[in-house]
Amino acid sequence: MSNYKELLQTAREFLKDNGIADADLDAWYLLAHVFGINRAGFFMYGNEEASMDKALLYKELIKKRALHIPLQYLTGTQEFMGLEFDVDENVLIPRQDTELLVEEVLKVCNNKSVLDVCTGSGCIIISLSKLGNLKKAIGTDISQKALQIANRNAKKLNADVNFIQGDLFERVVGNYDIIVSNPPYIRNEELKSLMPEVKDHEPKQALDGGPDGLIFYERIINDLHRYLNPGGYVYFEIGYDQGEAVKEMLYEAGLVDIIIKKDFNELDRIVYARKSF
Repeated sequence: MSNYKELLQTAREFLKDNGIADADLDAWYLLAHVFGINRAGFFMYGNEEASMDKALLYKELIKKRALHIPLQYLTGTQEFMGLEFDVDENVLIPRQDTELLVEEVLKVCNNKSVLDVCTGSGCIIISLSKLGNLKKAIGTDISQKALQIANRNAKKLNADVNFIQGDLFERVVGNYDIIVSNPPYIRNEELKSLMPEVKDHEPKQALDGGPDGLIFYERIINDLHRYLNPGGYVYFEIGYDQGEAVKEMLYEAGLVDIIIKKDFNELDRIVYARKSF
C-alpha cells in the first residue's frame, strides 16, 4: 500500500524518466483526477493510505501518460473559454490560441447566425453560443465520431447548437452572418516533427492541411460567397507563417477589411475579413 505522497513522488519520477516535459504537473493532475483531491486535501491527508483500486487506476494512467498519450485524453476533459469540454482521440484538443479566435468573433456575433466549419469537439461554436447571443449556431465536420463528442458537449453545456456531418459545406443549407473555422493547417512534411502527443495520438485528419498547409483555406474561401451573407465576416485560425497567404486568398476572392491578428507570442494566428455588400 502507498500513501498519496508516495504515489505522487513515484509518478513524477517515472514520467521524468520517460521524457515527459511537464512530469510534475501531469502527475498531480492525474492524482487529482483519480482521487478527487485538491491541493488543500493533499497537504492535509497526503500521508494517509490511498484506496488500492484507485491507486492501481492512477498507476495505469501514469503508464499511459509515459507513452505520451495526452493528459486530456486520459482525464477526458479540457477547459476552454472557462467551459469544460469532453475530448477523446477523435477530436483535436482545444488550445489556448483558439480562444483568441473565439474572442474576436464574440466582438461582432450579437444576434448573428454563425457557422463553424471543421468544428471537431464543438469548442468554438459552443463557446460562442454560451458566451455570445447568437441567432443561430451550426457546426459542421466530416467526422461522425468527432460530432458525437460535439453533440455530447452541447448537451453537457446546455448549448443551443446543431451539428451537421459533411465535408466542409457539403450539407450546409442557407446563409450565415459569420463563418468561422480552425481547419487542419499543418504541412504534410511537418507532421512527423510534431510532439509525440500530437503526431501519434491526435487525429491526423484534424491536423493535415496538405503539402502547403493551405488546402482547406482554399476550399472554404472558394465557396464563401455561396454561404456568407453580404456584409458578413469570415474568421480563420492560421499557422504562424500563413497570414499573408490566407490574406491574399481572401483579397483575390473579393473580400474586404482583411486583418491579421497575432497571438501572445507575436505570431500570426487569426485572419478575418468582410464580404462587401
